[in-house]
Amino acid sequence: MTYCVAINVKEGIVFASDSRTNAGVDYVRTSTKMHRFFWPGDRIVVLLSSGNLATTQAVVNAIERDLDTPKAKFNLLKAKHLFDIADYVGELSKQEQQHHGPAVEKNGGSAAASFILGGQIKGREQGTYLIYPEGNYISSSFETPYLQIGENKYGKPILDRVINTESSLNDAARCALVSLDSTMRSNISVGPPFELAMYTGDSLDEPRQASMKLASPYYKSLQKSWNEGIKRAFTRLPKFDWEK
Repeated sequence: MTYCVAINVKEGIVFASDSRTNAGVDYVRTSTKMHRFFWPGDRIVVLLSSGNLATTQAVVNAIERDLDTPKAKFNLLKAKHLFDIADYVGELSKQEQQHHGPAVEKNGGSAAASFILGGQIKGREQGTYLIYPEGNYISSSFETPYLQIGENKYGKPILDRVINTESSLNDAARCALVSLDSTMRSNISVGPPFELAMYTGDSLDEPRQASMKLASPYYKSLQKSWNEGIKRAFTRLPKFDWEK
């Protein structure tokens, strides 16, 4: 019941997520899936989460606990590389899954969780990583500059057709929102409010942030323009020979 995407382009990184955690006939629950940690001028870290909500919240709590513990063996401020943080998050996630997994699985559930980590540490390149439930991870690439977790299949086609590393940060943000909208239309488990964060590479400044509901003026305008544009493009498709 999640869809999150991070797009890593030359100008910076776009992070986008839905916030629906439960979708029933008469009960819908929401919770943020975007977690931000900022030390302007030094490092910017954004974490997107998918999977078992108890596991993802426990991981975020552990990150905050270690930040409040100066003698902690490791925390976000002690990392020298972004992949060090990916290792750290993966290990925390495995610990939580191992602790609660047997009881959850006994009742037919899963304690598994996935994360997308992105940001930049001073003196290092910006980057994004997809952290699997097993704790290992991959980074985005030049050929595929985006990473997705959750219900990713419905929002993937627009990313494949539009996004490359030369895309502007604003175009990447618009594409991320269209990707979320496409997923929401095809899967009831994904829904607003949608959260958006845009980090300008090498700035080490707090990302520009927005939260959009269905009734938000910008989101309504984007949705209307995209729907009408698709219909126009469809009507302009080449005709069959027998139609001519």
